[in-house]
Amino acid sequence: MPIGTNCTGKMVTSLKRLGFDKVFDTNTGADFTIMEEANEFVERFKGKENLPMITSCSPGWVKYIEMNYPELLPHLSSCKSPHEMLGSLLKTYYAKKEGIDPEKIYVVSVMPCIAKKFERQRTEMKNNGLYDVDNVITTRELSRMIKQANIDFTKLEDSQFDVPMGEATGAGAIFGTTGGVMEAALRTAQDTLTGKDLEKIDFKQVRGGDGIKKATVTIDDTKIKVVAASGLANAQEILEEIKSGKADYQFVEIMACPGGCVMGGGQPIKSSKIRSEVDVRKLRAESLYSIDEKSTIRKSHENPVVKKIYKEFLKKPGSHLAEELLHTKYQKREKYQI
Repeated sequence: MPIGTNCTGKMVTSLKRLGFDKVFDTNTGADFTIMEEANEFVERFKGKENLPMITSCSPGWVKYIEMNYPELLPHLSSCKSPHEMLGSLLKTYYAKKEGIDPEKIYVVSVMPCIAKKFERQRTEMKNNGLYDVDNVITTRELSRMIKQANIDFTKLEDSQFDVPMGEATGAGAIFGTTGGVMEAALRTAQDTLTGKDLEKIDFKQVRGGDGIKKATVTIDDTKIKVVAASGLANAQEILEEIKSGKADYQFVEIMACPGGCVMGGGQPIKSSKIRSEVDVRKLRAESLYSIDEKSTIRKSHENPVVKKIYKEFLKKPGSHLAEELLHTKYQKREKYQI
């Protein structure tokens, strides 16, 4: 299939054929991440505390800062990544609603990232003695499983995600490309800061394949300086600026993989011939932005499922229960320490 083809519906069908009882959307988890992250940013921004705030969705990046810049850990957002938030909610909210013993729920995340395998084993990613996520397989491993099961993927019908964790916004979809987390968070942060439902949705200043993208975003006459960096060499450059006191950013997005998760280490490997002919990152990113543009709802805080779960269960972003289930902590790690 052409690079960038949106085959989500076929993936849901194939997972059901492989034996999964339910298939949920990690992008729903991304919407929860934005709710918590945007709230955290607004609180820090108003209180001028631990700025700039740095995103924490990329586990390779998180481990890098724990090993190399532990003195900057207070700048990291305390939010768990989307699949960890989703796993946590599945074993609490969903288990309670469906009358299922959480110990009988086995959550497998399909990820573009090899570092997610390490992340899911972190002791901080537990609640009531249970890991939020029980196993992680990469997209490349899933494709092998589909082939081993003799499933003709291209001929599969499309299926919908299961409810309630199957409804996501365009903001959740763009998480996978560099600048996407930043843009999604700004969409919600601007409405939170102003108390208005603003028409502005696109923050194209942070899009594109550049390793470092700096911009100044104006929200209700307030200027917010942001930067999105991908690749650890570029991350190091930004961290050195922050460490030296020269940085005047308020919000920083960092992804370990150049180009973001779409170019993660667990993604299908393209031959050097294909990579010399087409820009794989660009095609994959364009697919995500296309999903966003076609979405009826493009701001995380407008997701009806998210609103319902906050109303019934979490109460509000940053609540005691939200902190317990959707946030984490970090620690200094010695290099090469597992």
